[in-house]
Amino acid sequence: MAQAMTFGIIGGGGWLGRAIGGAMLEKGVLAPAGLILSSRSGRIEGFAAWPGVRMTRDNRELAASADIIVLSVRPEQFADVHIDAADKLVISFMAGVSVDTLSARTGSRRVIRAMPNAAAEIGQCYTPWFATEAVSAADKAFTQAMFEACGGADEVASEADLDYLTGLVGSGAAYPALLAEAMLGHALARGIPRQVAENAVRGVVVGASQLLGRDGMPPAAMVQAMLDYRGTTAAGLQAMLDAGFGRAVEAGLDAAETAARRMQAEYSAPAE
Repeated sequence: MAQAMTFGIIGGGGWLGRAIGGAMLEKGVLAPAGLILSSRSGRIEGFAAWPGVRMTRDNRELAASADIIVLSVRPEQFADVHIDAADKLVISFMAGVSVDTLSARTGSRRVIRAMPNAAAEIGQCYTPWFATEAVSAADKAFTQAMFEACGGADEVASEADLDYLTGLVGSGAAYPALLAEAMLGHALARGIPRQVAENAVRGVVVGASQLLGRDGMPPAAMVQAMLDYRGTTAAGLQAMLDAGFGRAVEAGLDAAETAARRMQAEYSAPAE
């Protein structure tokens, strides 16, 4: 059932703001009249089908009208966003901008940091989020409903956990795409026609991967089951493990977490 509140998305013209706003309307979390979107042009693709959704170029106007304010802009753009949230609920999708910085620059103590990703566009996004102590139970319930409209979500216990998950979850389809690119390159080098190679890789990375976790089987159990079978899959898996596949993934996630923490230090300076 649609919530009787006004929800504003600063950066509503971007892919993430559009995806989450649209999902909330489609799932009935919000009524169209309860949604305000800001963009530089004042026009946002895809919302013409939702009469009643309001558009604005003025972030201050959005902040004054909305009960809940979402910041869906790039971290480096945040310095140019000047709003007074007046202790309204502020939900940030920005990597590396701490809750302390968000509170200092918006005037609100009710702050949530979240890390959705590109899969929000297809309703398959998993979103971890962290809330300050001033965030109420009702605020948390709404936030969970918002993210469940485009996938699933969990509240995490610390901002440090969110910084780690920024590198893991925020990358969205990038990690599977990297695996797909490596597989595709190998198949093409062996002379497999591109169309066949692309279909085969897509079938593995997008299709067969949906078996992961089915019936509660953990990833480690699936890998071990395939190794125990001692077939072609076992040979491929063992060779990847021996070549340092696990170490490469660990290095990538460590680097992403380090970048998230570095960004937090960079963007924590008070606004001038």
